[in-house]
Amino acid sequence: MNKALIVILVAVALIVIWLIGVYNSLIRLKNRVKEAWSDIDVQLKRRYDLIPNLMETVKGYMKHEEGVLTKVTQARASAMQAQGIAEKGQAENMLSETLKSLFAVAENYPDLKASQNFLQLQDEISDTENKIQAARRFYNGQVRDFNTKIEVFPNNLIAGMLNFKAWDFFAIGDEKEKANVQVKF
Repeated sequence: MNKALIVILVAVALIVIWLIGVYNSLIRLKNRVKEAWSDIDVQLKRRYDLIPNLMETVKGYMKHEEGVLTKVTQARASAMQAQGIAEKGQAENMLSETLKSLFAVAENYPDLKASQNFLQLQDEISDTENKIQAARRFYNGQVRDFNTKIEVFPNNLIAGMLNFKAWDFFAIGDEKEKANVQVKF
């Protein structure tokens, strides 16, 4: 066998092995992003399930605050129906804002603030919000790793040929939403 042919075959074999390695790493990262999104979805579902219980608890005390209750209900429905990461992020931020306003209005109702059921639901929602933030950070980290992998040379050539697309970050929308929340009990 000719030495030149052996060198060519070895070079082709190394390129094929490298291509397989890049492809497999892209698939691994893509699956991690999907898993991270699933973690966010689980926490959002938990929050969606807590909101009707909160609303039932609050209704009896806040008869004059129908507007706030309606906004929470509408924001929950919008968040549950949102499609895509950007739309979901915007809807979730709106739901968080309406929940904050609900808790702020609850300050005007001493009997409600003393209700054991309300306090427990408030704690569970607060815990869920913290878990959503942790899941969001984990997801965004996975997205960063995946997007970096498909954007660096020469991986970008392979990712482009195999139609790998960058994922969107699950981000906070505007400056008002980035401000610290003042919660008083």
